[in-house]
Amino acid sequence: MSSPLIKYNNTTIVLPPVLCGSIGYYALLASHKNVVIDRYCRYDKRRKHMHRYDIADVNGRLSLTVPITKPRIGATWNDAGISAHGGWWNIHKVALWSAYGRTPFFEYYIDELMPYLQPCDGTESLMNLNMGIDAVIRRILGIDNEVRYELTAEENELLKRGDLSIIDCRNGNFDLDTPVEYYQVRALKQGFIPNLTILDLIFNMGPESPLVLKKIIDKNG
Repeated sequence: MSSPLIKYNNTTIVLPPVLCGSIGYYALLASHKNVVIDRYCRYDKRRKHMHRYDIADVNGRLSLTVPITKPRIGATWNDAGISAHGGWWNIHKVALWSAYGRTPFFEYYIDELMPYLQPCDGTESLMNLNMGIDAVIRRILGIDNEVRYELTAEENELLKRGDLSIIDCRNGNFDLDTPVEYYQVRALKQGFIPNLTILDLIFNMGPESPLVLKKIIDKNG
């Protein structure tokens, strides 16, 4: 049985391999039956969402970054490594507990992310981190469409020709033009903060997260 979130059955969407992707990113991913998260897209230091994500902290929006080792010229994001600089894993864990420790579903899901927030020695792959967390997120959300991490030769040719059967979103920013508000634990004090990491939705809404994604997909086309 296919996911009720799937809206587009006959097109393939190509996405970048982001870290703890935004709600808009996962709405786009969930709405397509065929998805390629291109781990071999060209490295570009301006594409910060490959190793950065935004949460709603006690003082509002906060960006959390995984420092990376700069790849060689002409490299792809698959070549990017993770730096141990600053003990980033501790910063992320403390920030997530501070931001979401009182949300309704934090305790249900945080343990699944802990294996990816452990000390590293600088030899780890950014793509392995991104792909591992992505698999956890898709499982929690019940996104069971076909997701691959490499384009075929035929798909690369279709992209070059501008074929309408494949949509290239590797350079998108994934901010929603029409956000859908959902419960956020600090909304009374801060107001609703849109376009955060999908973890914000998961920790606040839990099993109802796919219902919010469905509303987002319907509103944003």
